[in-house]
Amino acid sequence: MLTMRASRLIKMVLLLQARREMTAAELAEELEVSERTVSRDVLALSEAGVPVYADRGRTGGYRLVGGYRTRLTGMGRSEAEALFLSGVPGALRDMGLDDVASAARLKVSAALDPTLRDVQDSTAQRFHLDAPGWWNEPKTPPLLPDLADAVWSDRRVLVRYRRKDGEVERELEPYGLVLKAGVWYLAARTDGSWRVYRVDRFTEVERGAERFERDPEFGLAEFWADSSAEFAQGILRAEATLRLTRDAVRRLPHVTDRASAGEALAAASPADEDGRVVVTLRVENDEVAFSQLFQLGPECEVLAPASLRERFADAARRTAALYGPGTA
Repeated sequence: MLTMRASRLIKMVLLLQARREMTAAELAEELEVSERTVSRDVLALSEAGVPVYADRGRTGGYRLVGGYRTRLTGMGRSEAEALFLSGVPGALRDMGLDDVASAARLKVSAALDPTLRDVQDSTAQRFHLDAPGWWNEPKTPPLLPDLADAVWSDRRVLVRYRRKDGEVERELEPYGLVLKAGVWYLAARTDGSWRVYRVDRFTEVERGAERFERDPEFGLAEFWADSSAEFAQGILRAEATLRLTRDAVRRLPHVTDRASAGEALAAASPADEDGRVVVTLRVENDEVAFSQLFQLGPECEVLAPASLRERFADAARRTAALYGPGTA
């Protein structure tokens, strides 16, 4: 309790130093306490020699007297780490680091020249990161803060993970977290092998007391790029032969896997007299290929496999029935 109050008092001083003057209501909102608690904290600061002046009246507030500046701006490791993530506030909140980042930003603001105090607000007004894709409701996995804590502290975790065939138990060395299109993933090592896990599929996370020694050669960005490419290529186990118009050639990389489309177009047949080319495209399966290639409409003709061609033929017949003469 004493540590919590000391932290709050320091934060109050830093707030007043950064913003010059604040009302009791503003301080209460920032510190998440009552205005009565703010009054008691101001009194405690005054008794400790911090010159806090109270302007009386309905519009009055608190300010530091005579340009008083605290030297309590030394930044801890967790605050410094959180500050480097301050461009992704949603991710900080999901990992339980919002308060730490707030303290770090206050310390930086307090240390700045008064003429630069508006930098934080002006930056926030100009840049914002919205990680989830369109029409996807972002959901924070409930066990994400526990995993984030283990990642920061390099501690092994004992987890239960939900798969298609049921739940499995694993001991992991959590190396890093990745936020991709609104979905959180954990990069971890288990039994000497590297794996990627979806965080929302963890059902239990127990942080161990034992730390693990990180591999100094591990790079999270490089690992994620390699594993993402491997995953994308690994699921493309089928092929589709297509005849494409010039427009479909241009649009193919935008409706299916970009790397697979690039390979297919690079090996395309010579164009016929109408400018159409034949390509062999690696796809996941008929269902996924149909949903992707259907976006190309009549600019794409499926030649093989027969099962996929029949899907398109059936869709074309039903579409024609909807839009044929006399159907309006």
